[in-house]
Amino acid sequence: MVTKSKDGPKLPKQQLAILAVARFAEPLAATSIYPYLPEMIKSFGVPKNEVAKWAGFTGSIFSVAQSMSAVPWGRASDRFGRKPIILIGLTSTMICFVIWGLSTSLTMAITVRFIMGAGNGNVGILRTMVAEMVPEKELQPKAFSLMPLVWSIGSVFGPAFGGFFAQPAEQYPSLFGNIEFFKKYPFALPNLIACVIFFISLMTGLLFLRETLESRREHRDWGLVLGEKLTRPFKKRHPHHHGHRNTRRHSFVDDGASAPLLAQSSLPSTSTCIVETDPPTLREIFTPQTIINLTSYTFLALHSVAFDQVLPVFLNYPHISPGDRTPGNTRLPFKFTGGFGLGSDKIGTIYTVYGIACGVVQFFLFPWFCARFGVLRCYRAATLLFPIVYLLTPYTALIEDKHTRYAVFFTLFLIKGVAVIIGFPCTTILLTNSASSLRILGTLNGFATTFSGLGRAIGPAVAGAIFTWGVTGRDYIIAPWWFLSVVAAVGAVPSWWIVEGEGPTRSLETDSSDSDSEEEEEEEDEEEEEEEEVDEGSRLVSNLQGSMRPGSAVDGYGTVQKDGQEAR
Repeated sequence: MVTKSKDGPKLPKQQLAILAVARFAEPLAATSIYPYLPEMIKSFGVPKNEVAKWAGFTGSIFSVAQSMSAVPWGRASDRFGRKPIILIGLTSTMICFVIWGLSTSLTMAITVRFIMGAGNGNVGILRTMVAEMVPEKELQPKAFSLMPLVWSIGSVFGPAFGGFFAQPAEQYPSLFGNIEFFKKYPFALPNLIACVIFFISLMTGLLFLRETLESRREHRDWGLVLGEKLTRPFKKRHPHHHGHRNTRRHSFVDDGASAPLLAQSSLPSTSTCIVETDPPTLREIFTPQTIINLTSYTFLALHSVAFDQVLPVFLNYPHISPGDRTPGNTRLPFKFTGGFGLGSDKIGTIYTVYGIACGVVQFFLFPWFCARFGVLRCYRAATLLFPIVYLLTPYTALIEDKHTRYAVFFTLFLIKGVAVIIGFPCTTILLTNSASSLRILGTLNGFATTFSGLGRAIGPAVAGAIFTWGVTGRDYIIAPWWFLSVVAAVGAVPSWWIVEGEGPTRSLETDSSDSDSEEEEEEEDEEEEEEEEVDEGSRLVSNLQGSMRPGSAVDGYGTVQKDGQEAR
C-alpha cells in the first residue's frame, strides 16, 4: 500500500529503495558473465565454432531450472511470505556464484548453473512485492520501472568488473601474476567480488525489508527488530507535539519497532486473526487476458535474452577484413561471416556504456513515455523495434571503417536497449493489471517466471545452435539474427489483443477492502481521541504538581485552594 496525502497517493520510497538494494546483486552478477563467457567456454577445450552452442546451452540451463522451480517458489511465498523466500534465493545464488567461478570443466559449469537457477525464484516474487506495495495504477509506471532500472544499473557495473577482472593473472601480471589461485581459476575474481555485493543485498533485505504478504505482516520479524536496534543510535529523536496526528503508514508495520503509549489491554482491540484461504485455482489464474499477457511476455523473454547471450559470441568472433572475403565465403546480402574480434575487456566496456545509457533512458524517459502515451501503446511500439534491430545487427560487421562500424552497431544496440527498457516494465504492469485478485498475484507471477524461463531457455539454446550451424562451413552468420527477428515479429502479434485491465485491487474476491478502510478510519479516530485524553490527563497532572506548594491544598472536587495570603 502507498502513503496517501492531500496531493494523492505517494510511493513507499523507503521500502522500494530497500527492495532495489536487495535486487541489485542479481543483475550485477548475471551480466558480469557476458564478457568472459565465450573465453570461459573456450578454456574448457571447446572448439571455436561450437562456443556459441555451448554458451547458449549454459545460459538456457539456468532458465530451464528457474522455470521448473518458479511456481513452487511462488506458492511458497504465498504461504510463508515474500521476504524469507527472497533471502533464500539470495543466499543460494551467492554460494553458487563462488562455485561457478571455480569451474574447471563444462560439465561442472552447466551443473552449477542449473542449481543456481533452481535455487532462485526472486524474479516473480519481487514483482509481486512491488504490486502489493503499489496497487494504484497511476503510480505503477514509476514503481514497476524500478526493477528494470536496478537491472540497468547492475548492467553498468556487472560487465565492467566481469570483463576487467576475468583472467587477472594475464591482464594484470604485476598484481596477480604470482598468485597461483588466479592462474588455476582465472574466472574466480569477478565472482568473488559479486559475492560481496550479494552479502550486502542479503543483509539489507534481512534487516530492513518489510513483509508485504497480508497474512504474514503481523508476524514478528526478528530481522527487522535487529535492524531497528542497530540503527537506533543513529536516529534523531523528535519531541512529541500535542495535537500532531500520527500519519505513519500501517501497511508495513514492525510490531517490535515501537512500544504503545498505553498498556496493551487498554488499547482498542483489533482483529488480528488471519483467514486462511484456499490456493487459487487454475481457472482463476488463467483468464483469456492473463494467457495473452503470459504469451507476450514469454516471447519477449525468449528473443531479448537470446540476443544478450549470442551477442558476446558475435563480438568475440574473429573479424573478417574485406581483403579476406572471396566469392566462396561472401555472397551478399545473405552469405557472409565474421564478427568484431573483441576480447572480454572491450566487450565489458561496450556493456558498461550501454548500461549507463539505458539507465538514463530508464530514469528520465520511461515514466514520461508511459504518462504521455500509455502503457499499452508503449509496449506495442517496443515490440515493433525488436525485429528491425535483430535483422540489421549482423550487417554491422561488414562496415569497413572501424569507427563507423562501432557507431552503427552501438546505435542499434541502444535502440534494442530502449525497447527492452520499455517492454519489460510495461508487460509486467499489463500482466499485473490482468489479475483478478491480489490473492493470485504471487502464483501468477510464479507462472510468469516459469513461462518466461522456458523462453529464456529455448531462445539462447536454439540461437546458439543456429549460430554454430551458420558459421560451421556455411558462412551464414545472419542465421541466428534472422531467426530472432522472425520470433520477435511473431511475438509482437499478441500485443494487439491485450486489453489493459483495471488491476487486482479493483476486483478482490470480497468487499473486505471497503470495510477494512472504514475500520482503519475508525481506529485512527479512536486513537486520536485516546491521545487527546492522555494529553489532557498529562496536563492536569502537571498543573497539579506545579500548584502543590506549602500552604496549598486540594479539596474534594480536585480544585486547588490557595492560602489566604495569595487570595488577598
